[in-house]
Amino acid sequence: MEIKGQAAIVTGGGSGMGADVARHLARAGAKVTLVDVNREAAEAVAKEIGGFAAIADVSDAAAGEAAVKAARQRHGPARILINVAGILIPGRIVGKDGPLALEKFSKVININLIGTFNMMRLAAADMSAAEALADGERGVIISTSSVAAYEGQIGQAAYAASKAGIVGLTLPAARDLAGRGIRVNTIAPGLVATPMMLTLPPEIQKSLTDTMPYPSRLVRADEYSRLCLHIIENVAINGEVIRLDGALRMAPR
Repeated sequence: MEIKGQAAIVTGGGSGMGADVARHLARAGAKVTLVDVNREAAEAVAKEIGGFAAIADVSDAAAGEAAVKAARQRHGPARILINVAGILIPGRIVGKDGPLALEKFSKVININLIGTFNMMRLAAADMSAAEALADGERGVIISTSSVAAYEGQIGQAAYAASKAGIVGLTLPAARDLAGRGIRVNTIAPGLVATPMMLTLPPEIQKSLTDTMPYPSRLVRADEYSRLCLHIIENVAINGEVIRLDGALRMAPR
């Protein structure tokens, strides 16, 4: 798909990888809507890139629908959806204060996994109704998992489970939507130098980075963004989970 002129939605677009991929899409000529719960951050990025901010909790059905409707009214039906919105609440299943609070586990699953599916289903409905492009394609959806789906560490039960759910969602979603001309793929980054990562307690950051094989490093947000653009432009990529680790080794699932 040629990105120039296409309407795009980026969830979690107010910061980190979401903001970076929104900037890359805008530079490539896309009309970008940022969906985020943080109004101030989303509106700041939208102003910077000439985009539009829609404030919504992606895990809320009505709020997600309203955000997609607002994006459609502003830019037309989205041809591109990048699901980046997510949270990480570290905590052991049984800690010093007893079992992990169920609401903490549920919150991570709701935002990371259910929020991804919610925005996928809503954007896919808009894409399905749009006229097919010259190659028969109607849209591209890229979700964000994590290597934690495969290699979750201590204190990451909720996060790893949510990201593993996104991995499991990818192929059936691609098969469901292929007949409508919509491709579905997922990127599973390693540790990324984002504000969310850098706000974790130092001991948690160290425990995570200590597990990385040498030589390696944190993934840069622009590496994630460039991979998103490559997937969008490459029609042959569909139903794949692509790992992006600190050594820049990218391999299909």
